[in-house]
Amino acid sequence: MKILKWIRRVGKSLATLLRETRAELKKVIWPSFGQVRTFALITLAMIVGVGAILWGTDGVMSLLVGLVLKR
Repeated sequence: MKILKWIRRVGKSLATLLRETRAELKKVIWPSFGQVRTFALITLAMIVGVGAILWGTDGVMSLLVGLVLKR
């Protein structure tokens, strides 16, 4: 009997969770396709930019370390 009460309680909790989740998702302002595309391009540009900076820094540091160790 205790297990049946537990199953009912879990079922009610799950139903409440799903109902509240659906209500919250109705409040969300979803971005348009244009906004998603713009944000994706900005993100991609930032990744490329930071990657280039790191690549350049690594190259300069490798050169400097190489010069110091050649002594």
